[in-house]
Amino acid sequence: MWMWIIFFCVMKIVSWNVNSVRARIHNIFDYIKLSKPDILMLQEIKTEEKNFPLKDFKDIGYDSYVFGQKSYNGVAFLTKIKINNFNKDFFKDKKKQSRIINCEFKIKSNKTKLINIYVPNGNPINTEKYDYKKDWLVSFIKQLKKELKQNKNIIIGGDFNIIPEEMDVHDHTRYENDALFKIEIRKKFREIINLGFVDIYRHINKHDQEYTFWDYFAGSWQKNLGMRIDHFLVSSNLINAIKNVNINKIPRSKIKPSDHTPIELEIS
Repeated sequence: MWMWIIFFCVMKIVSWNVNSVRARIHNIFDYIKLSKPDILMLQEIKTEEKNFPLKDFKDIGYDSYVFGQKSYNGVAFLTKIKINNFNKDFFKDKKKQSRIINCEFKIKSNKTKLINIYVPNGNPINTEKYDYKKDWLVSFIKQLKKELKQNKNIIIGGDFNIIPEEMDVHDHTRYENDALFKIEIRKKFREIINLGFVDIYRHINKHDQEYTFWDYFAGSWQKNLGMRIDHFLVSSNLINAIKNVNINKIPRSKIKPSDHTPIELEIS
């Protein structure tokens, strides 16, 4: 008699702006121990690769792929699965800031591109910082269109510094002239969606009002005065492969937390 055993492989991919990997190292270890992500995408690591705790993560089973910068910005993949074609040159950043990396991984023999981004904040508006954000998004979208011609399986995760809709912030009227909520910035987010992507959190949780960021000031965490600016955008042909998406608020409640909390994606 033949016995058929089916293994359902579910992979957990997490995005988290840690606001300094070295300042948050114990919180990151605690999170990894409990959550056990297959790939952890970090933003705002605030360190160069030479000072990144490569060995510490290696000791707990994770390889590190780092695009760092002294004191500011910086992105990284921590992974316990094999990834390929790690790339720091998705497009040419005019300011040469470390804000985007990508790689490829396989799940059920399907090659998927994973893009980790840390979009410029852009505040205050009417300054060069806001212009940089707009230009950065234009360059990102231009390159993304080219990538889609090569591979339709793409997941974009990270700190977008964009509040997509009114329900994604505690009081949208306070942010009408903020670089995170300006209509022209939100239109860029919609432009990415229109290329064939889905804001997977909002797709699954159509009416929930949850946040990924709470400022350190004015008791924002305690009063739940937050915003949803960390996202996973998934190409539409991958929707059926997504099993769950979750905003994990526990790390934000810890001692010396990041002002962001992880968003978790499960795919099979």
